[in-house]
Amino acid sequence: MTGTIINTAAIIAGGICGHLFGRLLKERHQETLTMACGVGTLFLGTAGAMNYMLHHNLLPGGGAMLLVVCLALGGLIGEILNIEHWFERFGEWLKARTGNAKDKQFVNGFVTASLTVCIGAMAIMGSIQDGISGDWSTLGAKSILDLVIVMVMTCSLGKGCAFSAIPVFLWEGGLTLLASVIRPILTETALSYLSLVGSVLIFCVGLNLVWGKKIRVANLLPAVLLAVAAAFLPIQF
Repeated sequence: MTGTIINTAAIIAGGICGHLFGRLLKERHQETLTMACGVGTLFLGTAGAMNYMLHHNLLPGGGAMLLVVCLALGGLIGEILNIEHWFERFGEWLKARTGNAKDKQFVNGFVTASLTVCIGAMAIMGSIQDGISGDWSTLGAKSILDLVIVMVMTCSLGKGCAFSAIPVFLWEGGLTLLASVIRPILTETALSYLSLVGSVLIFCVGLNLVWGKKIRVANLLPAVLLAVAAAFLPIQF
C-alpha cells in the first residue's frame, strides 16, 4: 500500500499548504483559483474521454452509446441510493468532529475534492498495480497531481478539501488489498470503458467548479461499475 500512503500524505500536505496560504488571498483571488481549478479539471476529464473515443473509433462520437446508457442507468441507481446525500452526511459528521462547525464551505470542499481525487482510472489502475506487483509509480504520479489540485481547492473551498484524504485512503487501500481478486476481472476493454466514463464524471466535477453545483456527481458513480460490466457483453461500444 505504498502508493496509497504516499497519495494520502500528498493530499494532506496539499490541504495544509492551501489552508496556510489561503488566508493570504482575497476573495477575488480565491474565485479565480476555483475557476482555474475547474477549467483544469474540465480539460483533464475531456482528455481522458477523447483518448478513448478517438483511439478506439477514430470518430468524436465513439462510445456515445456506452456513455448514455451507463450515465442514465447509473444516475438512476445513484439517485435511488442517494449517494450524494451520504457523502454530505459524512462531510457534516467530519465538520462537527473536527471543530469546523462554523465553516460553511467545509462539506462542499470535502465532497468536491473527494470526487476529484477518487474518480478515474488512474486511481484504480494505480491501486491494482501497487497491490499485484508493488509498483506504486502510477499512484506516485497521481500524488503530485493531487497535491497541487487539493492545495488550489483548499485555497478557495476551505480546509474540508484536505479531508478528502480519508476516502482516498479507503478507496485506493481497499482496491490494493483486493487487487488479486479484481485484476482478472478488469480486462483491457473493461479498463478502457472505465476510463471513458470516469473521465466524463471528472468533467462533471469541473462543470460544478466553474458554474456552481449543477450536477450531483456522486449519484453518477454507479455508472463506473456499469461501464466495467458492459465490457463483458457480447457487443462492443
